[in-house]
Amino acid sequence: MVELTRQPPILLAWLGSILFSLLASHTTTHFCCPVPIRLFRQTMPGDERRQPSPPRDEVVTSSEGDEEWLWSQIKAEVRRDAESEPALASYLYSTILSHSSLERSLSFHLGNKLCSSTLLSTLLYDLFLNTFSSDPSLRAAAVADLRAARTRDPACVSFSHCLLNYKGFLACQAHRVAHKLWTQSRRPLALALHSRVSDVFAVDIHPAAKIGKGVLFDHATGVVIGETAVIGNNVSILHHVTLGGTGKASGDRHPKIGDGVLIGAGATILGNVKIGEGAKIGAGSVVLIDVPPRTTAVGNPARLVGGKETPSRHEECPGESMDHTSFISEWSDYII
Repeated sequence: MVELTRQPPILLAWLGSILFSLLASHTTTHFCCPVPIRLFRQTMPGDERRQPSPPRDEVVTSSEGDEEWLWSQIKAEVRRDAESEPALASYLYSTILSHSSLERSLSFHLGNKLCSSTLLSTLLYDLFLNTFSSDPSLRAAAVADLRAARTRDPACVSFSHCLLNYKGFLACQAHRVAHKLWTQSRRPLALALHSRVSDVFAVDIHPAAKIGKGVLFDHATGVVIGETAVIGNNVSILHHVTLGGTGKASGDRHPKIGDGVLIGAGATILGNVKIGEGAKIGAGSVVLIDVPPRTTAVGNPARLVGGKETPSRHEECPGESMDHTSFISEWSDYII
């Protein structure tokens, strides 16, 4: 008999998902409690399955905000989802519940998302897992990114929803691995991974670009970030945002985004310009010069709300508050 404990994790997940599908199908036909649900309950400590995801403000203030706590929340959410929707049982088991840690689950999920006929999921799984396991800062960044999505996006109903379905989150984690490979002079592999992320998620982030933690790529479709771009912590970026060069300069030629910045949908920021901490870039704006901290730039070409000499300043961190429109009352040129 084959000793299952010695088989590769992906094979075990595949076998487990098949077993769960067969059991769910059989028991559903006979109108009794599906076996997978009983198995979920057996693995739960106490009454974990009845605990909902923490409210949004609770997520922010929880003192147990480490990877282990978050992983336990994700597993609890997935067990509830599998119980309420048996059609997803095998998928949830193979992607989440068959794994012992967040980095293993994330590596498995990314490997399956980004694989191709010539770039195998097993190879990608090993690549992601080895990279996440060897660098605690990457795991901490993934946890911070999950929290960012959960707290800032009202459409994000749970941590597991983000982990499984948010392509902005997945693209960002894959980029973190590609960036690590880039810094290790494994550039052909980093570029191959970058290409797959662009193909699968429609998110184009050069492997050399530096991205902080607690970053939200909301919707994410059409995001383009150039080679020498730098993004700080707790930044929120919506879809179709470009952080590009001007086409006239080589070397350091892309934007530098400070902590807590909010960049609205369709905004374009070009050149080696600095967007100050806590600044806000309005949707559809074209920014070609520096934007001071805690100010709002809107329009094409972008102008500072309140004027260049005495621009209006806000106290809140827009990258976290996600307030896109508080400047409207001061924007005298806004006409319908």
